[in-house]
Amino acid sequence: MLRGYYTAASGMITQQRRQDTLSNNLSNAQTPGFKQDQAMTRSFPELLVKRMGGEEIKTQTNKHLSLSNQVGPLTTGVYVHETLADQTQGTLQETNMTTDMALVNGNILDQDGALFFTVQNAEGDVRYTRNGNFTVDGQGYLTTNQGYYVLNDAGNPIFTNGENFTLTSEGVLTTAEDEIPLQINYTTNHYDLIKDDENLFALTDQDGDVLGAMENARGNAGVTFSVSQGFLEASNVDSGQTMVEMMQAYRLFESNQQVVKAYDKSMEIAVNQIGRLN
Repeated sequence: MLRGYYTAASGMITQQRRQDTLSNNLSNAQTPGFKQDQAMTRSFPELLVKRMGGEEIKTQTNKHLSLSNQVGPLTTGVYVHETLADQTQGTLQETNMTTDMALVNGNILDQDGALFFTVQNAEGDVRYTRNGNFTVDGQGYLTTNQGYYVLNDAGNPIFTNGENFTLTSEGVLTTAEDEIPLQINYTTNHYDLIKDDENLFALTDQDGDVLGAMENARGNAGVTFSVSQGFLEASNVDSGQTMVEMMQAYRLFESNQQVVKAYDKSMEIAVNQIGRLN
């Protein structure tokens, strides 16, 4: 009977974590370039229950009915296996700000491939983002709103000298003196990415260790993209659908909670009444 507690409790924990993920998605519905998370659930391994005792039942007519010693599988609950980011393209929103840039997917060879702007965080590490809500800092460098440098094709911070600039659809930033290609990187498998702080991604290996740079998209003849100046890529969160899923998670949490209460009532009866001598 106690196993039922664990099964129902695991369901409650799973729905709570799913609710946390959905709440975070909803709170970032207006964040440019945000990619919604999906909580992937799995079942714990099933147990095969076998009957103990004889293999036959004697009937009133002295016949014997054979029995299988296998009762059947017993499920032991569910858990959140991992949380993955959905890298589908968000819609474009026009802002008319020269420092705003939207990365638009063109031809993507791999089913799980994805394109990103490249930035350098405060520790000097390379990170990736779809949030093109950039600005120019007091020293004339193109940065994210958090102050992280946006990198050019050579992996260096982009210096605009505070001048006005234009951006071609190929992602080349043009000032009065220079033409600076943005570094647009490509991964064949976006499941190798983990979310970092400030709407950034880091590339990891199979062991979860953070790696260096991705492949430069410009060096891949089969991958195409465009960059739109004065636009931002909106979050790919569907607020309405997310709220529906939050209600579903809440109801599933309540259902598992009722199961726990039912087991608790049964245990109370077992402890207080079974075996009582009147």
